[in-house]
Amino acid sequence: MKFVAIAILLLHVTWILAVIFGAFFTRGRPVWSVLHVACLIWGIVVEVVPSVWCPLTLAEQYFEGRAGWAAYQGSFLLHYVDKIVYPDVPWWLIATVGASICALNLGVYAWRFWRWASRRTAHAN
Repeated sequence: MKFVAIAILLLHVTWILAVIFGAFFTRGRPVWSVLHVACLIWGIVVEVVPSVWCPLTLAEQYFEGRAGWAAYQGSFLLHYVDKIVYPDVPWWLIATVGASICALNLGVYAWRFWRWASRRTAHAN
C-alpha cells in the first residue's frame, strides 16, 4: 500500500505541474489544448468550491491510511504546499493563488485564440 500511496502522490504532483505549466507545451496541439483547458477549469473549481474534492486527494488519503500512515485531512495543496512551503499562509490565499494561476493559463489560451481568429479574418479578407 505504501507504493500505491507514493505513486498517487507523485501522480498528484505531476498533475499540478501539468496544470500550472501545461500552456507552454500545448501550442500547436489543439487536442492537448482542449484537455488542458478542461484541467484548468477543474483546478479552479477544486480550489474555490470547498465541497468539491479532488479524486487524487481522496485516493491518496485512502492509501496512506491503508499503509498505516496518518492520512491528512483537507486538500492536497493545503496539506503539502501550506505545511511545507507556506506554513503561515491562510488557506484562502493558497486557493486564490491556485485559481489565479489557472486563470492566467486560461488567459494564454484566450490570447492564442484571439491571435488565431485575427489571422484567419485577415486571410479571409
